[in-house]
Amino acid sequence: MQQEKLTNIYTVSRLNRHARLLLEGDLGAVWLTGEISNLAMPASGHWYFSLKDNQSQLRCAMFRGNNRSVGFRPKNGDQVLIFGKVTLYEPRGDFQLVAQTLAPAGEGLLKQQFEALKNALAAEGLFATERKRPLPAHPARIGIISSPTGAAVHDILTVLARRAPQLEVILYPSQVQGESAVPQLIYALNEANRRNETDLLLLARGGGSLEDLWCFNDERLVRAIAASRLPVVSAVGHEVDVSLSDLVADLRAPTPSAAAELISADSSVQRRQWQQAGQRLEQAMLRVLADRHNRLGQWQQRLERQHPRQRLQQQSQQLDQLQLRLERAMGRRLEQAQQRSSQAALRLAHQHPGQRLVHGTERLATLEQRLHGALQARLNRLEHRLALAGSRLHAMSPLATLSRGYSITLHNRTVLTDAGQLKENDVITTRLAKGEVVSRVETIKPA
Repeated sequence: MQQEKLTNIYTVSRLNRHARLLLEGDLGAVWLTGEISNLAMPASGHWYFSLKDNQSQLRCAMFRGNNRSVGFRPKNGDQVLIFGKVTLYEPRGDFQLVAQTLAPAGEGLLKQQFEALKNALAAEGLFATERKRPLPAHPARIGIISSPTGAAVHDILTVLARRAPQLEVILYPSQVQGESAVPQLIYALNEANRRNETDLLLLARGGGSLEDLWCFNDERLVRAIAASRLPVVSAVGHEVDVSLSDLVADLRAPTPSAAAELISADSSVQRRQWQQAGQRLEQAMLRVLADRHNRLGQWQQRLERQHPRQRLQQQSQQLDQLQLRLERAMGRRLEQAQQRSSQAALRLAHQHPGQRLVHGTERLATLEQRLHGALQARLNRLEHRLALAGSRLHAMSPLATLSRGYSITLHNRTVLTDAGQLKENDVITTRLAKGEVVSRVETIKPA
């Protein structure tokens, strides 16, 4: 029994590594929102900060490879939304989050809420293909739930007037944006079902931002669409905009105009079967892709636990921590040195050296006078020596010889000293004290 206990003793490093693997395996990647504080951005390019709310705070690290994709420069006090991996910084045993994405709170939080509600409703089967109903083959009357002054209604009526002028249209007016839009949309949907005067309903709105279209992601409206006895076609926003109303409706159209074309198009049995088969295929592919995505995520987590990047990140973070400690220590040393310097200055001030400054000033003035005199005397001597050297140099200069009536004869820029250096018809140049004479040799008399 005693031996078994001894074999289960952990070292600190082993315990921290075990704790890190447990955290990364059980929690994995999470979404987190809070306020940034204690932000540090060392020269390595990594970011270190704390994320806090009213009651708690959490250490966070975002390494250079991930923070390059952040579209803004965070600062202390920013409210942010973070997606990252829960882990443990082994050298210090710190519980922390390694951030992979970082965005300002707001639109990012709406997207997170959208995904959470979508997953919850999908788990209930509200988006399942099996519960979607086919549209009537030949509708005689349709109901439109939208704003009567919006562009969506105008686009729908224009298409229907061109493609199916015999089709009757009933408008159930409602706001399609803002806080009061959800209860009005639900009321219009229930009223259309109660009156039961149309063959199908068209829920329509033009494009807009995520906030503008947010009422169509409300859980109450989604459940009301799911409970409708009349088939519902959802045409909210542009083609790239996908709302929860689109997912729960019996048919989703990319735009209001496209919805009008689908309603007024040829709706033979074969066409409906193709459409339904396409929807079933799409749902099946989405399920397969989701399953593969989950499996890929599991394999990726396993690979990341064994990836050398994990240890490199730990060591890089440790290096940054040491660098920050060094910078703080150097700051303290500089502060102490400044304090000592200030104290020394105070002590010197108490021993005022005014008298020594007066004597030093007088001595400096005397030395300056002596130095000026010595420099002037040396300059005079040097000027005299320079004048003498100039006189000697001038006396030895060939130009001085020329001034006394002599001349210099050159051939091809070479000074002539022997007549044998020339031949007849050679051109020679004779340089005088003033000017030059160019001649041609006619006769040569050797010495």
